[in-house]
Amino acid sequence: MKVVEVKDKAARRQFLALPSLIYQHDPNWIRPLDNDIEAVFDPQKNNFHEFGIITRWLLTDDNGAPAGRIAAFINKKKAYNNPQPTGGIGFFEVINDENAAFMLFNTAKEWLQQNGMQAMDGVINFGENDTFWGLLIEGFTPPSYGMNYHPPYYKKFFDDYGFVTQYEQISHLLDAHKPFPERFTKIANWVKDKPGYVFKHFSSKMIEQFASDFMEVYNDAWQNFENFVPINRNTILETFNKMKPLIDDQLIWFAYVNDEPAAFLLIMPDANQIFKHLNGKLDLLGKLKFLYYRWKGVNRMRAVVMGTKKKFQKHGLESVLFIKVKEYVLPLNRYNELELSWVGDFNEQMLSLQHAMEAKLGKKHATMRYLFA
Repeated sequence: MKVVEVKDKAARRQFLALPSLIYQHDPNWIRPLDNDIEAVFDPQKNNFHEFGIITRWLLTDDNGAPAGRIAAFINKKKAYNNPQPTGGIGFFEVINDENAAFMLFNTAKEWLQQNGMQAMDGVINFGENDTFWGLLIEGFTPPSYGMNYHPPYYKKFFDDYGFVTQYEQISHLLDAHKPFPERFTKIANWVKDKPGYVFKHFSSKMIEQFASDFMEVYNDAWQNFENFVPINRNTILETFNKMKPLIDDQLIWFAYVNDEPAAFLLIMPDANQIFKHLNGKLDLLGKLKFLYYRWKGVNRMRAVVMGTKKKFQKHGLESVLFIKVKEYVLPLNRYNELELSWVGDFNEQMLSLQHAMEAKLGKKHATMRYLFA
């Protein structure tokens, strides 16, 4: 077997096509868009290149056939926040062969060591953690857009190599037609009517203002979590503009207290119900298919992220945001399910909120770390 760095168009095509070999007999896998993956490696489309570096490799077997792939990267804003400088690995796929998996891990490790790292996290993304983040370890059902899907055998490769789980990422499911518990609704209605409390849904016409409000809330809400790095406005606008073709304005809600941005909830229609028909290609035919299946509509949603400023936490704002979505969704009779993804097992407050809504476990991913010495 041989590992080669991806440096030309032919190798990039092989890198993108390899998962189709791994999952050819798995009906649950949905191929991500090639454009979404390539955008991670493109400095013009991913502003993480401004403060980081990334590369990737292909593994071929003794007959020259593709057998695996991996990417390694260093986010210089986060790498040095750990006791040991820590890089990342992602886009890992491999045949069911431990030697092949270990060759890929070793290649990434050596590159990271050469660039001053002493540990690596995986499976993660060279970008925000809302997409391509975490190793799937439970709930091997069709993934929502942006969520990683893996075969069950990957976990043993990571364990046997020496990776240790840092935290589990928990995704819950809600029946969109089932009313929220009475107590949950009662609290939400009480909060909704408090003086100075205003709730607004997103508007694409005011994307600049909502991006600023999102940044203000997000950077306050998440500041105390380990290795937090503030999100910048360009990243938010980049994400919103990328999501524009799929955004349903009334699935994204913001809370304001005396005109101050206080909380937000960002829910998207699950694009994977469309993309599963495209085989990763958004060429002319793919765009026509996209428009057709977008017109037909999807019946599943994904809660991508939510946040509440520290001083407004435990004020019940989150309950109102979910009630606002429910009030919009129920009359439509379009959406059947909402995936709440993902919440770290360390986020007790958010998990408590989801339990209060009587959400059921859907999936678990793991963010893992390997120390080089």
